[in-house]
Amino acid sequence: MRLNMKTAVLIPCYNEELTIEKVIKDFRKELPDADIYVYNNNSKDKTAEIAKRNGAIVKDEYRQGKGNVVRSMFYDIDADIYVMVDGDDTYPAEFVHKLIEPVVNGEADMAIGDRLSNGTYQKENKRHFHEFGNNLVKKGINVLFKTNLKDIMTGYRVFSKKFVKNMPVMSPKFEIETEMSLYALDKKFIIKEIPIIYRDRPEGSQSKLNTVSDGMKVIKTIIKMFKNYKPLQFFTIIAVIIFLIGLIVGIPVLVEYFKTQYITKVPSAILASALVTLSVIVGQCGVILDTVVKINRENYELNLLRYKQMEDLKNNDNK
Repeated sequence: MRLNMKTAVLIPCYNEELTIEKVIKDFRKELPDADIYVYNNNSKDKTAEIAKRNGAIVKDEYRQGKGNVVRSMFYDIDADIYVMVDGDDTYPAEFVHKLIEPVVNGEADMAIGDRLSNGTYQKENKRHFHEFGNNLVKKGINVLFKTNLKDIMTGYRVFSKKFVKNMPVMSPKFEIETEMSLYALDKKFIIKEIPIIYRDRPEGSQSKLNTVSDGMKVIKTIIKMFKNYKPLQFFTIIAVIIFLIGLIVGIPVLVEYFKTQYITKVPSAILASALVTLSVIVGQCGVILDTVVKINRENYELNLLRYKQMEDLKNNDNK
């Protein structure tokens, strides 16, 4: 790692008293000069006490949900390199150097610990519906952004300061990993995936994920991000569906008119006209919102440029 680069290890925690000590010790061994932050998210056990006893900087986040914790972490903590890892001891600390390397070298803005490529997640994970959900989300995002990411929802990531200080965290709960991946793809941050070994939670440690409810939240997040990031495609699809329904309703009306020069299916004619008109309006909404998104992207790029100039000035002042 380059000299004078400050590293922060971010560990969001909710009821992790069985594993948090080992996670802190493992990362302290690998990154002895790093600041280790444990954000206690209303834990009902001894997570905070154990973390303090092992030298971590412990802070409380009272808004429940991992996304809320990450929002506070990104806002509060100042560093050059940010390592985010779960407190459940499923991600081995020894891989952190491989994740940090591309970010330090400027080859990536976000390095992802890929659990899926080497098969360890499939072998260790005992919640098979989670794997199905991971694959569904991964395929949807890869199709949407024409990319080939292997692991969208991993909790083991390393970020550059530029990424952390310019990402508005909107998701309150476990959708946060999906949001990070979508945000990085849309804003053209460089992502690098590093295969890692995954291990399941130790016996007695309970997952905080609810397969069905959290899965639905992730799907809702993808739909929302599709609408926000790709409005032209999103509303075009809706407009085409509405138009086809209108066409199906209107075809019998047109057939009758061409045969008899009369229309007896007046309600169907009105419905078909309304649906076709609605499809045109929805399509126009897509065009307008696509223009708005493009303007926002241009403004974002200008803000990134200003951020870089401010960081350069700060670095020059510190020399």
